[in-house]
Amino acid sequence: MPATSDRPLRILHAVRAPVGGIFRHILDLANGQVDRGHHVGIIADSLTGGERAEKALAEIAPRLELGVHRLAIRREPYPTDVLVWARLMHLIRQMKPDVLHGHGAKAGAFSRLKPSSRDAIRVYTPHGGSLHYPLNTPKGAIYSRVERALMNSTDLFLFESAFARNTYQRTIGTPTGLVRRVFNGVTADEFDPIVTADDATDIVYVGEFRLIKGADLLIDAVARLHADGKPITLTLAGDGEEIETLKARINRLGLTEAVRFIGHVKARYGFSKGRLLVVPSRGDSMPYVVIEAAAAGVPIVAANVGGIPEIFGPHTPALFAPNNVSAMADAIATALEERAATLVLAKSLRERIFMHFSQKAMVEGVLAGYRDAFADR
Repeated sequence: MPATSDRPLRILHAVRAPVGGIFRHILDLANGQVDRGHHVGIIADSLTGGERAEKALAEIAPRLELGVHRLAIRREPYPTDVLVWARLMHLIRQMKPDVLHGHGAKAGAFSRLKPSSRDAIRVYTPHGGSLHYPLNTPKGAIYSRVERALMNSTDLFLFESAFARNTYQRTIGTPTGLVRRVFNGVTADEFDPIVTADDATDIVYVGEFRLIKGADLLIDAVARLHADGKPITLTLAGDGEEIETLKARINRLGLTEAVRFIGHVKARYGFSKGRLLVVPSRGDSMPYVVIEAAAAGVPIVAANVGGIPEIFGPHTPALFAPNNVSAMADAIATALEERAATLVLAKSLRERIFMHFSQKAMVEGVLAGYRDAFADR
């Protein structure tokens, strides 16, 4: 650590969109670091997140010595990016962080464009981000070049899954900086059991409505089950850019009586609205929704993609093939029909989460990474 090992660190987290699992990760990490006596701040996009982000940031702001700062950070490259980066550098000069921790592709790039300093480290957690884009696509080609250019301007890479680490090293390269894997983690109260609601449907989806999350595939799987004489009902909890497309798909498939939307809700409330959680992702790194549900003992069927097998561990054979509607439909039908076996798996997963995916372990792992990076300097 800088100066003396017992001096509190000044830690500044930067993220683009204050939504989803990446935002939850930063809030949990920041709270844990504050609890351990460090001085923490957050920089986040001002264009996204809406009232939920404003409320969450207002709640944590009194605890943050370095404060909360909002900048207009757009997802795609944009002409004003230069001005945003200049503003970010101005904030950094004012706050003088020991640790500049960028989360996600855009904020990670902005953070690592800061000139090197002998007194501070630059840390990067991709959270999937640019790693989700295939190299043979225009975006994938551009983003991979940017990642490669910034690779050796990074003192510490913190990956939340071996999948993300291996994908980065395969597609971008092997960094000269330190590389550590630290699993996402959940808080102690998230191990409390979920009480299934009286109006629960057969299955439930909880998350963002983005193409990569696969809610459209889940709707197709429900249609397949209906065609097979199994009138499965579905609750969709969330919001996002694909919502109108999903509603049109439901209407076209004649599923309006079988599928309902309940909007964005807290994850545990969403879990209570179905007897089985389905995670149909096309791509994921280390999705919080799986960890949260498993911690609460919620029965789950999920795609064998990204870091999800690392959550399931020895139970990985229970996962279904990604981008495969028939495999998803079969997994849903089996889980609902073989209820006893499904509950046994849920109990075993809950025990695994308790052992390996706690917030405490996550915070300590990240701080240990910081310590190693300072020692390496």
